Amino acid sequence: MAQQQTLFSFFKKKNETPSAPAPPPPTKKPQQTKTSTKGNNDKKLNAIVTDTATETLAIADPMVIDNTTPAIKEHDNQMEASDNDDLSPMFTKSRRARKRTNYAISDSDENDVDDSILNSPCAPDRNKKNVKRKRLFQKKMAESDDDDYVDAPVSDIEFDEDPLAVEDESDKNTTPETPTKLTPLRERFQSISVNSPPPKKTTQSFFSNSSTRDVQRKEHGKQFKEKNENRYSWLAKPRDADQNTPDSPEYDPRTLYIPPSAWNTFTPFERQYWEVKCKQWDTILFFKKGKFYELYEKDADVGHKDFDLKMTDRVNMRMVGVPEMTFDFWAAQFIARGFKVAKADQMETAIGKSMRERNDTGKKVAKVIERKLTSVFTAGTLVDSGMLTSEMSTYCMSIKEYCPSITSKPEFGICFVDTATAEFQLTSFTDDVGRSKLETIIVQLKPRELVLEKGCVSQATLRVLKNTLMDPLWNFLPPEKEFWSDEKTLDEIRITGYFGDDVEDESSWPHALKEIRDQKITLSALGGLISYLRQLMLDKDLLSAKNISIYDPIRQTTSLVLDGQTLANLEVLQNSDDGSIDGTLIQLLGNAVTPFGKRLFKRWLCHPLRNVADINDRLDAVEDLNEHMDIHESLSRQLVGIPDLERLISRIHAKRCQVKEFLAALEGFEKIMTIIGELKSSQDRLSSKLLKSIINKFPDIDTKLNFFRHGFVEATVEIDYQKMKVIIPKSGVNQEYDDLHEQIRQAEKRFDSHLLQKKKELKCSELKYHNSGKEIYQIEVPKKVKVPKEWSQMSTILKATRYYNGELQQMVQNYKELLETKTAFIKNFTNQVYGQFDEHYELWLSATQCIAYIDALMSLAKGSAKLGGPSCRPELVEQEEGILEFRDLRHPCMIPGAGQDFIPNDTVLGGEEPSILVLTGPNMGGKSTLLRQSCIAIIMAQLGSYVPASYCRLTPCDQIFTRIGANDNILRGESTFMVELQETSKILHEATPRSMVILDELGRGTSTFDGYAIAYSVLHYLSIHVGCLAMFSTHYQTLCQEFERNPTIKNMHMGYFMDEEEHRITFLYKLIPGICGKSFGMNVAAMAGVPDSIVKKAAAVADEFERTNRLQDTSYKMDLDQPQMNLTPAVIADASYLLNDPNPNPKVLRRIIQGLSKISN
Repeated sequence: MAQQQTLFSFFKKKNETPSAPAPPPPTKKPQQTKTSTKGNNDKKLNAIVTDTATETLAIADPMVIDNTTPAIKEHDNQMEASDNDDLSPMFTKSRRARKRTNYAISDSDENDVDDSILNSPCAPDRNKKNVKRKRLFQKKMAESDDDDYVDAPVSDIEFDEDPLAVEDESDKNTTPETPTKLTPLRERFQSISVNSPPPKKTTQSFFSNSSTRDVQRKEHGKQFKEKNENRYSWLAKPRDADQNTPDSPEYDPRTLYIPPSAWNTFTPFERQYWEVKCKQWDTILFFKKGKFYELYEKDADVGHKDFDLKMTDRVNMRMVGVPEMTFDFWAAQFIARGFKVAKADQMETAIGKSMRERNDTGKKVAKVIERKLTSVFTAGTLVDSGMLTSEMSTYCMSIKEYCPSITSKPEFGICFVDTATAEFQLTSFTDDVGRSKLETIIVQLKPRELVLEKGCVSQATLRVLKNTLMDPLWNFLPPEKEFWSDEKTLDEIRITGYFGDDVEDESSWPHALKEIRDQKITLSALGGLISYLRQLMLDKDLLSAKNISIYDPIRQTTSLVLDGQTLANLEVLQNSDDGSIDGTLIQLLGNAVTPFGKRLFKRWLCHPLRNVADINDRLDAVEDLNEHMDIHESLSRQLVGIPDLERLISRIHAKRCQVKEFLAALEGFEKIMTIIGELKSSQDRLSSKLLKSIINKFPDIDTKLNFFRHGFVEATVEIDYQKMKVIIPKSGVNQEYDDLHEQIRQAEKRFDSHLLQKKKELKCSELKYHNSGKEIYQIEVPKKVKVPKEWSQMSTILKATRYYNGELQQMVQNYKELLETKTAFIKNFTNQVYGQFDEHYELWLSATQCIAYIDALMSLAKGSAKLGGPSCRPELVEQEEGILEFRDLRHPCMIPGAGQDFIPNDTVLGGEEPSILVLTGPNMGGKSTLLRQSCIAIIMAQLGSYVPASYCRLTPCDQIFTRIGANDNILRGESTFMVELQETSKILHEATPRSMVILDELGRGTSTFDGYAIAYSVLHYLSIHVGCLAMFSTHYQTLCQEFERNPTIKNMHMGYFMDEEEHRITFLYKLIPGICGKSFGMNVAAMAGVPDSIVKKAAAVADEFERTNRLQDTSYKMDLDQPQMNLTPAVIADASYLLNDPNPNPKVLRRIIQGLSKISN
C-alpha cells in the first residue's frame, strides 16, 4: 500500500494544493471476476509507466537509474536549497556555479552521512524505498575505510560509496536478499491495477511539513547537545596548553588544553583532528575529508555566523564544510576578515591506505586516513597565487628594540620578508626619541603583519606602529623561547641547515647574513622572524632560496631621502583623503606593466637617485624609449600577459607550484627571451648606455629552457578520479615510468580479454563495461541475461544490471593500485622537474630583474609623455652650493585636460638668488600648492623623469624635509604644537646645505608671541647656520620685515586682487616679489559662511588688537621702508656667535658678514 500511495501521490502531486484536505477513504469494492480485464489493464499501466517513468523514477528513487545520479543530486540540492535560506556558494557536480547552494555530502572514498540530508524534503521516503540498495552498502561499509570504526550512530560513519545510499536504523541487522527476477519497475508496481482501490491520501500542507522538519531538527539538536555536553565540557572554559585561563597575562591563545579524560573518549578521527587543533586554537582549521574541507566546533561557529555556511552535526561535533575546489576562495575570505587559516590534508587515498596497511604487516597502523597539517596562512605571509590579491609586495616584519629608558635613543633591528618572492631584507639603526626612522620604514613598506618580542617593546614604539599602520596582524612571541637571541639564531640556522648541511661551514651563507653576523640586535630580529615562519611551516621554503639583502631605509649616500612624513605630506604613495592612489605621484608615473616591474618602480619612487651620472643614465633611457615609439609600443604589447615570474620561481623553489603555473613560468621566460632578442636587433638605434647594458647582461637562459622543452610532455591524466593537467616523461626517457605505463596497458588488455571471455560464457554480445565514479569496470548485463550466483550486483538501471565477479574485483583492485603508483610517480616526477628548475634559481631571478628594470624605465617614459606641455628634461648640476630653478612650473598631478587652467610659477633658489624664500599671501591663495609642487618636481627630476616645467636646473638634493599641515597625534598623546615642534627639531638636526626644507606656517599652534619667536629663531638658524634651500610660508608679516636685509632670504607672496567696494578678493595664484600686507582672514570667514555679525565683530576686534599690541599681525599693511638701521635679534645673535666662537664655521662666517654688509648699506 505504501508503494501504491507513493505512485498515486506522485502522479497527482501537481494537481494538489498544499492546503487541500485529504479526501475520505474510498469504500472497498468486491473483487472483480473479469481477471482478463485486470491483466489487460495491468499491461496498459505497465506500458504507461515504462514509457514515462524513467525520468520520474530518477527523482523518486535515485538508486534505480544509476546513470542519472548527477542529475538527481543536482535536483536534490536545488530542492534542499529551497528549504534553507542560509546557504553557502558551492559548485554542482556539472561544475556549474550556483549563487547559493547547500553543503552536499561528499562522494569520495570516505564520507559522513549528513542528518540534514536525511531530513531534507528531497528525500522523505528514501530510506524505505532503497532497503535493498542500502543493505548492499552495509555490506560494503564493513570492508571500507572507516575513520570512525568504533560503534557509532550512522551520522558518524564515513562511507566509501555514493552518499545517497543512506542506512536505515531499522535495517541494521537485516541480511542481504538475493536479487529478484522482477525488474525494479515491476517490483514496485506489481500489485497496482486500475481495479485496485485508490490509495488513502496523506497530503500535508507546506507549513505542516516545515513545522515537522523544524521539530525534528530541534529534537536532533537537543539529542546532540545531551550526548556531547559532557564529552566536550572542557571547551566551555578553554585554557592554553599550560592551563592558563584567557584572563592570565601568560595565556597563549594559540594552544588548547585537552584533559586526558577527553582523549580517552575520542574516536580515532576525533583524536586525529584534536591533535592538530589543540596546537592551532587561534586558527581556523580546514580539515580535509574526502573531497571537502570541514570546520568543527568553534571554527564551525565562525563559518556559520560570519560566512553563512550551513551548520550540521557530525562525528560528535558541530561542522560546516566547503568543497576542496573552493578552498582558496574560502580561505581568502577568512583571511580578509583577519583570521589565520590552517589546512590539514589527506596524505593518502583509500587505495594508498590499503596498500600501506598491506605493506605494514605486523605493525600497529592507524585505521584512519593519514592527515597532517600542511599549511598555515596569514594575511602577511601568503604564498599561493589563489590567495594573493595584490601585485605589490606584502610584508611580514620582525622588530627588535633596545631602549634602556624613556629618554634614551632606541636601537632597532628589523627583518622583513615578502613571502610571495622569498625576499628577506635586514636593517638596523639608532633612532631619535620620536622614532622618525622607524616611522619612515613603516610608511615605505606598510607591513601587513608584525612579529614583536613580548614585553620588550616600548610604549612609544607601539604608539608609532598603531598610528602609522591600519589594522596590522600582531604577533607577540615569548623572549628567547620563540623570539630568539642572536646566539640562538645562529645555532638554529646551522642546525636546521637552511643554507647547507655542514654545520661548521658558513661559506654557503648569503653575503648579507655574513655582513650582519656581529650585529646582535639584527640577528635577533631575524631569529624572531625565522621562529614565526617555522610555526607557519614556511621557514625552509623561504630561507633556502638565499634571497637575503641589506635594506637601508634612508640610503643617505646613494639616494634622495624621503622620510615617512615627507611621503605622507607630498602624497607620493597615497593621498590624504581616502588613502588611495588617486592624485598621487605613483599614479602619475607608475605605468609598469608586469607585477615585478611595478614592485621595482615603487622601490625607485621611495628612493630617488642622488648621483648625477645615474640620473642622466635614466633620463637617456627615457629619451630613447620616447624617441623610438615603435620599440616602446612593441615592448608594451609583449610585456602584457607575462606572469609574475618573480613569485612563480619562488613557488617553484618551495614546490608549492601547480603544474599550470610552472608551464606559465616557462612560457613567460620564452616571451622575455623574445623581447630581449628584439631589443638586441634594435640595439644600434639606441643611444642609452643603460638600456644597452641591461640587454647585454641578460643571462643566457635559452639552453636551460631547451632542456625543459624536451625533458617532458604535457598531458591530461586522471588523478584521484579527476582529470588534471600534469607533466610526464617523454617515452623512452624514464625507464621506471615506461615500465609502469606498460603494466597499466597490459592490465587494460586483460580487462578487454575478461569481457570477451564473459561474452562467450553468457552468450551475450551486449555485455560492456561501465565506470561510475570509483566503481570502474563494472560489467553491465541486460536484464534478460542470467548471471552466475556468485556475481555481486552493484547497481541497476531500467534495462540492465551491473555486476562484479571475484576475478574482476581483484583485477580492479590491482588496476587501482597501479594507478595509485602512477599518481605517486607523477607527483614525484613533478617535484624532480621543479628541483631541476630550481638549481638555476639565481639565473631565473637575474633574467626577471632585467625585464623588471626595462619595465620600470618604460614606466618613467610613459609618465614623462603624459605630462603634456610644457615639460622638459631636468639639467643636473654638480656643485657644492645648492641651486634650484624652475620656469613655468605646475603641479604634475593635475589632469592634463584641466592643466590649462593651472597657473604656472617660477621658483628660483640658490646660485645668484637667495637660498630661502619667505612666502606670504592671502588664505587659500595657493601657498601650500606651490610648496608641494616644487618638492614633487625635485623627486621627479632625481627619479629620472621629465618635469612639468619649461626649464629645470638643479643640484641633486640629499633629503627633503616637510612641515606641512596641522594635525595632532592622539595615539601618541601629543598635541598639534608638539607634533609641529618635533618635526621642526628633526629638520634643525639633520638638514644640510644640500637639503630642501619646506615649512608651512610654523608657530601657529601656540600663542602669537611664542609662535612668532619660534618661527623667527628657526628661520634665522636655517639661513645662517645650515644654508639649505628652503621655502618658508607664514602669516607673520613682521617676520618678513625683520629678515628683509638678510642676503640669503627673499620675500615673495601669492598675488591677489582686492575689490574694495565689493569687499571681494580674487586669487591670482601667481608668485610675485614682496610681502603681502594682509592675510584676509575675514574674507575667508565670509566665504566659509560664517554669519556676517560674527565676521564684523571679528574685524573690529582685529583692529583693536592691532592698535594695542606692539607686534603687528596680519591686519594692516606694514611700512617696510624704515630709513634707520635696526639691530634686530638676528643681528645681535650673529654678533654673539662671532664673539664667543673661537673657531667659527667658514660658511657661517661668510653668510654673517654678507648680512652685516647689507645692513650697513
